[in-house]
Amino acid sequence: MIVEERTYTCHAGKSLPYIRAYEAEGLAIQRPILGNLVGYFTTDIGTLNQVVHLWAYDSLADRAARRATLLQHPDWQAYAAKVQPFVLTQENRILVPAPFSPWADGPAY
Repeated sequence: MIVEERTYTCHAGKSLPYIRAYEAEGLAIQRPILGNLVGYFTTDIGTLNQVVHLWAYDSLADRAARRATLLQHPDWQAYAAKVQPFVLTQENRILVPAPFSPWADGPAY
């Protein structure tokens, strides 16, 4: 099991429009394909104007297959084009749970 952390730094003042667009349109496209949304967050202290989301996958291969399906989806392509102007930078990290983590054997919902 792995968790992907995706951090988008938005242009100043654009994180709320990004979140609103995602809630209205992006989530309904992404969730059925990616499956395991762990959480969706905005920053309030520290580096501002960031949107952070976490997705759980069975493996890197599972992630790759799901992401490939998403990237080919025409509705996702149209949505991504709409929100791309809000985003300044993007950072992705793969997190692997430690053996003692509640997530070591899968999602700890």
